[in-house]
This record gives sequence, C-alpha cells and structure tokens, in this order.
Amino acid sequence: MRPLDGIKVITLEHAIAAPFCTRQLADLGARVIKVERPLTGDFARGYDGRVSGLASHFVWTNRSKESITLDVKQPAAREVLMALLADADILVQNLAPGAAARLGLSYERLQADHPRLIVCDISGYGDDGPYRDKKAYDLLIQSEAGFLSVTGGPDAPAKAGCSIADISAGMYAYTNILAALMQRERTGAGTRIEVSMLESMVEWMGYPLYYAINDQPPPPRAAAAHATIFPYGPFRAGDGKTVMLGLQNEREWKTFCEHVLLQPELVNDVRFDANPRRVEHRDALTRIVTEAFSSLTATQVIERLEQTGIASAQMNEMKDVWNHPQLAARERWTKVATPAGPIPALLPPGTPGAWQPRMDGVPALGEHTASILDELGYTPADIERMRAEQVI
Repeated sequence: MRPLDGIKVITLEHAIAAPFCTRQLADLGARVIKVERPLTGDFARGYDGRVSGLASHFVWTNRSKESITLDVKQPAAREVLMALLADADILVQNLAPGAAARLGLSYERLQADHPRLIVCDISGYGDDGPYRDKKAYDLLIQSEAGFLSVTGGPDAPAKAGCSIADISAGMYAYTNILAALMQRERTGAGTRIEVSMLESMVEWMGYPLYYAINDQPPPPRAAAAHATIFPYGPFRAGDGKTVMLGLQNEREWKTFCEHVLLQPELVNDVRFDANPRRVEHRDALTRIVTEAFSSLTATQVIERLEQTGIASAQMNEMKDVWNHPQLAARERWTKVATPAGPIPALLPPGTPGAWQPRMDGVPALGEHTASILDELGYTPADIERMRAEQVI
C-alpha cells in the first residue's frame, strides 16, 4: 500500500508548477485526474517534440495521471467537474488569476459542500497585492526574485537551465498538501493552500538576501564558481576537460596546497591564507591552479582530489547523466509507458522500504474521458452528445 492510495486529486493545471506537484502526489499512489482543454490540452504538450514526438516538459511532469477533456466554460462540463469533486480529497489549480473563482472553484464556494476538501491555488504572485494580475513565467519569476542578479558571469546574468521557479512552487505546493492531509486526519476539515512562485523562489534566495542585508553589496556573479568561497568551482585540466572542486575550510586548503598542487609554500602565502583573501585574489590563484593542472588530465586531477578528500565532480553533459554510473549502480532508472512507446524515467528521489512508487504511463490527451464519464454514470449516448457539442 502506498501512502496516498485512495486519495483522489482533481487538477486544472498547465505548464510545470502544478503538474510537478500533482505528479509527485501520483508517485505516492494518489489518483490524479487532469482536466484539460479539448483539442489542445495542457499547452506544455506543445513545447517540443523531443521524446518521440512528445514534449519533454510534459512527459516529465505528467506520468501516472488520467486525462479528461472538458470545456469548463460550458455548463455541462462544469456539471462533470462538480461530479468529480463530489468525492475528491484535493483540488489543485494554476489557472490565470481569478479564473478558478469565476468557475465556482474557490475554496470559499466549495467549502460548505466539501468540508474535507483541500484546495491548493498556485499563482505567480499571489491572489492579492499590486502584482496579482501580472503574467508569471519561470524566467520572469527568476528575474523578479533576484535570482538572475546573482547568477551568470560578471558581464551578463544567466537564467537557470531548468524551470527552477516552477519547481520551487511545485515543491511547496506538494509539501503543503501533504501537511494538510495530516492536519485533516486530526481535525476532519480541509483547508486552502495558496502558493506563489515569487514567494517560493525568494525563499530559495535566502543566502544572497542575508548576505546583502542592510544594503550591503550582493554576492557577485561568479559564473560556475562560488561567489564567496574560493577555490570552489570549475578549473581546466591539461586535456581541455573541466573539473569542479570545492574547498570549505583551512584544513582542506592546506591539504590542497601540499598534496594536489604540490606547492606547500602557498599555505602561508599572505594572499591566500584565509578564504576572504583567496576570494580577493581569486584571479592570481586561478592562474596558479590552472598552471598546476596543465600537465594533468582531468582524470588525474580528480584522482589527486579524491585521494586527499577534496570534494570534486565532473562537469557532465546530458548524455553523461543518462549514463551516470552511480544512478545505474543504484538501479534508479525504470520505464514508463507513453502514447509514443516506453521511455526511461528516474525513480522518485527517496527510497522507501515499505512501498514502491507509482510509475504508470503518461496519458494521451483525453485518454480517460470516456471511462471517467462512465464511472460518473454518463451513458454512451450522453458521451457522444457531449462530444458533438464540444463539451469534451
């Protein structure tokens, strides 16, 4: 038995934040019914066609769900939606600001008839305040939250290479829903959860915010290096490959000088004898480290670092991650079905001993419409009529 077996989730979702949240609920066993627009569906379905014609974002965030198409602007579709909510435990939505309320899906409207229902509303900026109605895409939230100001190189900011603002909001929605389910076990009552992408991303910005408190200078953009610890980041070896390494304290600095650089005299060099001074003289120290590595391959550098206990990593590309030996050794890959055939999928992080995560297929648009309507008591004739009227 999985932790959320028997829990029913209805979700009006698109793109990444809400789908990432609900996919993780499905991983734990919840039945997730995804309500999509007829013909087009979740617009993330059309982002690209890299997975045998399917979109990479979509297959990542939508496995183990059922898809029903409903034109929720039509009264007949709203009747179906309310029937779905009759025995639902959770409603998740990240529609445009105010759209859920106009559909009668606000917590205030639903609470009387569904006192145990947990409603999770995900938005860009929250449901009040001057930014309430601003469009909020991942890059825009990265910018508003200050993430871009501390990411990139000295000459230009850079966005994260994945949807970090969406992911942060999806994670806070997911964890808050789990907490609400625990609270409901004690009180018998549902609740409303409101998650904003901005607030989720700003929480993740805690270190640079405190570093710059009281109008102090913020951390400089240091590309792939650490802004305030050095040496910590990428260094090129003699074979042209890049090695990532990180030092955390003065004991490691001494070991690094003596056994990796083979230059023990650097330990007491006044330019480098404490982290703030190494940061101040990072250009000079970078030249020294690069020169020391110039006669070594990346593999040889990593061997020295590992022998001395200095943290290191390879700078992998996507093809390297697909074939990462640690993931293979721990058997972290499995297969899930899609409309285009089976694809590899990473098992959810965390290895529970008492259950296996749910790893069902990625649904085609509207794949479960007829079966769900049949479950709700609609006849085949009803379903054909609804198709003809473009309700579904």
